[in-house]
Amino acid sequence: MTKQFALFATAIGPCAIAWGGRGIVGVQLPEACEADTRARMRRRLPDASEAPPPPAVERAINAIVALLSGAARDLSAIGLDMDGVPDFNLRVYAVARQIPPGATLTYGEIARRLGDPGLARAVGQALGRNPFPIIVPCHRVLAAGGKLGGFSANGGASTKRRMLAIEGAPAIGGPTLFDALDAATSSATRRTTRPAGLIGRNGPKASQSQSDTRPSCTALPGHSEPLVAAPRPGKR
Repeated sequence: MTKQFALFATAIGPCAIAWGGRGIVGVQLPEACEADTRARMRRRLPDASEAPPPPAVERAINAIVALLSGAARDLSAIGLDMDGVPDFNLRVYAVARQIPPGATLTYGEIARRLGDPGLARAVGQALGRNPFPIIVPCHRVLAAGGKLGGFSANGGASTKRRMLAIEGAPAIGGPTLFDALDAATSSATRRTTRPAGLIGRNGPKASQSQSDTRPSCTALPGHSEPLVAAPRPGKR
């Protein structure tokens, strides 16, 4: 079966999910806007086409949307196509999928569960390559001492902290200077534009042709402003 993907709206922004004949092949956390999320998924899976999700994928989407809205949802039964994932990463992901919403483990704790405390760094690297964020909840894995640790999604640690807060995890750290700058810049660039191509309350909208001109960042249902990430000082 040819790989396909769909975008869908969530409380944290426009996500994407891709699937094939043997299950989910990838999940994309929100980029700055719908257009960027779509472009990122196309870079990850250049041969995949955008399409309405089949029933099993629709159920996975609904569960992800509910979880990111604060509802208690167990995503551990969602079928994943792990073809090509290294054996060590499979072991790390299996442990991570056992962490329930609202709970966390550290990289070191996962390493100990794998039988070697010295593997903490390798655990972090495996989670950094996780193709299935949210379903394999790498955001629930912290650095030593309960520190937040890294996060490769758009927004970095701020996105990770927000996802943990939605799930009811104990507060970890607080807003950074960059979080405040992001919020201030987002407020200053407030505008409203009709979104296109997202699966929302009224079901999937018509998919855009891959030859369409790339749209500008748009506001999402339930958001009063577009999700445009502010540039950080010294970062290009």
